[in-house]
Amino acid sequence: MLEIIAIDTPTLGDRSYLVGDGTTAFVVDPQRDIDRVLDLARERGWRVTDVFETHIHNDYVTGGLALARATGAVYHVNAADPVSFERNPIGDGDVVEVGTSMRVRALATPGHTFTHLSYALEASGRAPAVFTGGALLHGSTGRPDLLGPAHTGELVKRQYASAHRLAEVLPDNTEIYPTHGFGSFCSASQSEAGQSTIGHEKQTNPVLTGDEQAYVEELLAGLDAYPAYYAHMSPANTAGPEAPDLTLPGPADAAELRTRIASGEWVVDLRSRVAFAAGHVAGTLNFGADGSFATYLGWLIPWGTPLSLLGETREQIAEAQRELIRIGIDRVESAATGTPVAWAGDAPLGSFPRADFGELALVRHHRPVVVLDVRRNQEWAQDHIDGARHIPVHELLGRLGEVPQGEVWVHCQAGYRASIAASVLAADGRAVVAVDDEFDRAARAGLPLASSSA
Repeated sequence: MLEIIAIDTPTLGDRSYLVGDGTTAFVVDPQRDIDRVLDLARERGWRVTDVFETHIHNDYVTGGLALARATGAVYHVNAADPVSFERNPIGDGDVVEVGTSMRVRALATPGHTFTHLSYALEASGRAPAVFTGGALLHGSTGRPDLLGPAHTGELVKRQYASAHRLAEVLPDNTEIYPTHGFGSFCSASQSEAGQSTIGHEKQTNPVLTGDEQAYVEELLAGLDAYPAYYAHMSPANTAGPEAPDLTLPGPADAAELRTRIASGEWVVDLRSRVAFAAGHVAGTLNFGADGSFATYLGWLIPWGTPLSLLGETREQIAEAQRELIRIGIDRVESAATGTPVAWAGDAPLGSFPRADFGELALVRHHRPVVVLDVRRNQEWAQDHIDGARHIPVHELLGRLGEVPQGEVWVHCQAGYRASIAASVLAADGRAVVAVDDEFDRAARAGLPLASSSA
């Protein structure tokens, strides 16, 4: 019996797929850490014979080439993609027979990229399925702007046409298995749906329910910034990434950590924002492992900066390293586990207060403070605290000089980005308070809101 297994990478908002018929299997859009795929296939006794890429990914480093080499599988990549490794060139209309019961047909669906492919699966005894990559998502489509503004206008129209092509050539009961759309910045918008069909999307997805002009205008108006590390993903995937090395980095003592910080390297504390605020090694930055760690670290770090990790356990370090490898940060210089007291040695710990919006409202009645909003541009435009300064967290390192002098109360939508920003400001010697609260409580706390159009 055919089984489709989604392999989630929730921190990046992506899914890979392992599809097997009981003996033979294929994989669509594998992440870099291919051991997850290999373990699942081994548990089921499946032999992976084919690996398919829907597109040259912009948000993660693929494991496709390494997986194909590890299993002896045929690696299917669009014939039009200018890759520098051997692959089976595939294109629109090509059909691949996988095992004795699965038939995979390539469908050209440009829009997310110029050479994007979707793969329609036919197998006896079950509904058809389509692996749509970044073409048709649950309730949305992929972004058309990741190749640069010069191409966005053309790609968004191709995305519309590709979604309609899928809706026209595939039966309504076709199950949709996208790669993006579960929190990925590759998605034009987000949906909570975990599963869908072509028929359902025809009734609910804006790309299929409205005309082209309305879709184009709405999608383009909704696009916001995406992580800076995306610029490095396509070149890495075109070159052909090797299998990752998940060996843990060597341990660092307090003296080494101080030296690394003093020399301008990044030393990142993976603990929760609550723990970090209470006490941390001065000069370290907080990217908690309990949030979108790799996305924001990859977004902010100057590419190539030496990196060390601090975590409570070896398991926390290992998981963080796995996440970093997925976005092409292959080398972690050193690591330390335990407590900040041990990491700091003889040096005093740093700390800063945490507060909620109610406390911010009270303190503004008694003394002047700087309110710094580090959310993205569209969040700020919708509404923000009147009188606040706005610097998105991904721009903060380059704009520290714009933060007014004085006590800085920094906030975001829910607290995670505020803690990152607070750690950056604290490392710069600023007096900071991290607002660890939900932004929708700001108005109820008595803080007047404004909007960019007001």
